[in-house]
Order: sequence, then structure tokens, then C-alpha cells
Amino acid sequence: MSVTAGILYPGYSAEDDYPVLERLLGDVSLPLVHTEMREDAHRVDALLDVGSEQVLAEGARRLLEHQVSAVIWACTSGSFVFGWDGARDQVEKLQAVTGLPTSSTSFAFVHAAARLEVRRVAVAATYPAEVADRFGEFLARGGVQVARLSSRGIVTAAEVGTLTREQVLEFAAANDDPAAEALLMPDTALHTAALLEELEQRVGKPVLTANQVSAWEVLRLAGDSGLREGAGTLFRVAGPAGGGLPGAAPQ
Repeated sequence: MSVTAGILYPGYSAEDDYPVLERLLGDVSLPLVHTEMREDAHRVDALLDVGSEQVLAEGARRLLEHQVSAVIWACTSGSFVFGWDGARDQVEKLQAVTGLPTSSTSFAFVHAAARLEVRRVAVAATYPAEVADRFGEFLARGGVQVARLSSRGIVTAAEVGTLTREQVLEFAAANDDPAAEALLMPDTALHTAALLEELEQRVGKPVLTANQVSAWEVLRLAGDSGLREGAGTLFRVAGPAGGGLPGAAPQ
């Protein structure tokens, strides 16, 4: 039976990753609604506005028209920038609007790392260093140790979305760490859906990317626990579907 799970996505940059993921995963529907982005900037004040309660609530009401079974706020920086408790509050308020299982990409990374039993990671972040550091702090709060955190220093999501296949692959390989059990690439503006298997071959370990973990998390919350090939190690590891509010002990 096909599962329909909804994506709230800020602005326009790599939203075309989700149709790619639909094709890779098969028998799932990932309808996407664009939320307002008044300023495209990986800067703390701008990101707090991108992830604000009013902006997300307006997008969620439109997403509900698609008869979705679960919802994810598919923005890493627009969730972790609030801190662990703030990001949880963000999701709780969003869930109050949707009435459905709801999460965000930041919590999806923590839950995905737990699914893979990964405790030590490298992070290849496209963001400026100030923002990337906040992601490292968020992971630490979720019990994930960061062996290496790298920042590419890109200010806008629009620019991130223009990185080529080879640039993405090279960025991943250059910023891995031998001590890391997995590599994380936390930006939903980064095109990675078509490169998931190639990324893992290049670095020789599981790679978790923002759009990948967002799709995995929202499908999990919608009750889909099926295993699939072609979308990275994450989709090949068995575990429970469903789950409580983010911020609880990850499954």
C-alpha cells in the first residue's frame, strides 16, 4: 500500500530531490509545500525567521490538503538553530497544527544515527562556521559525537543548490574522518538524492544527507518500515516504524 507523507520545504533550491527519492523508494508519495523564506541566508537571525511558528503553520495547513499521514519540516538549519529544546518546541507546535506525527530534519539525523547504531560522525556542512557549530552542538545533545566538523562557508541555499555532482562528492570525501562511523551532510538545499550510493562508495561508510534522512523520518512516522535498495545504508537497516515526539530517546 502506498504511503503519503508530507514535506515542508523552505524556499527553492533542492526540492527536486524529493521526486528523485520517490522514484528510488517506489510506492511512496512525498508531496511538498514550499514555506516562505523572507531572506535566503545561513545566518542565525534569518534562520530563526525561516523556522518561525507562523511560517510553518501556514505551510502545514496547505500540506494537509494532500491527505498526508505524517509531516516533516525539511530544514536542518531552520530547526537546529533553535537548540535542542527550541527545536522540540518547534515540532510540538507544528504537530498541534497538523494533528499528525511530525518531526524535523535535525531530529531525523539523530534518529537515523541511532538506527545505524552510529555514535561518532564526521560532518561536512555547507554552512558558515557559526551555523555549522550549532549543528555539532545539537548532535552532541542527541548523543552523537562529532569527530570532525567542516564548514564550506556558503551563505545562501540558492548557491548550495548549484553545487555539481563532482563538487558534492569531493566535498564529502575531503571532510570525512577515519574515526567517524558515518558522514553527515546537513543541508536540504544540497542535491544528494541521486548520489546516495555513490557518496557511500566514495567515502567507504554510511552517508546521511539531509533530504535522505528527511524522507526516511517522515516515512517512518507514517508507519512505513520497508527496506529498500538504492537510497543508502539507512534504507537497508531494519527497525521499528512510528515513534514519539522528537527529543525523546531516539529509536
